[in-house]
Amino acid sequence: MTKWTRNVGLAATVVLVLAACSSNDTTETTTEPAPAPMESIAPEDPGTIADVASANPDFSTLVAAVDAAGLTSTLAGEGQYTVFAPTNEAFDALPAGTVDSLLEPKNKEQLASILTYHVLPSGVMAADVTSGEIETVNGATLDIQVGSDGTVTLTDGQGNTANVVATDIVASNGVIHVIDAVLLPPEK
Repeated sequence: MTKWTRNVGLAATVVLVLAACSSNDTTETTTEPAPAPMESIAPEDPGTIADVASANPDFSTLVAAVDAAGLTSTLAGEGQYTVFAPTNEAFDALPAGTVDSLLEPKNKEQLASILTYHVLPSGVMAADVTSGEIETVNGATLDIQVGSDGTVTLTDGQGNTANVVATDIVASNGVIHVIDAVLLPPEK
């Protein structure tokens, strides 16, 4: 486990997954190890969100899901996005068979809906995060709560929670914040 020394102010924004924390105060919070940014790309050119995620083995399930949903070109394209990226462990925590089922071509629309629920339509750094509701690229909202200790918790449309465990993994078209659970949009 690593130490995360940032408090969060939480500022609401929109699209495929955001949550982070930071303020001028520093408080130590225990978190999961942060996935490392891509080492083969120079810091001045980190690559796109798709590049950064593909280069990190902790995101291999997420990358496979993004490919299966046909969203790779979006996350490799222009624009600024915030992605709340579940780790492989987060996907492994889903009920047995869920990931395999979602990766089937017949479930592409459902998978795309879940993945776009993890994305905000603008880049939001941890220092700009505040408590409140944010609209995702999916169109549904997430609730973000910043704790007094600087921890950030997301509550999805089904009442499940995910914790932000690493923040501000910068890409040329946005930022990734790592979460410890898969978020699910509200049932229709």
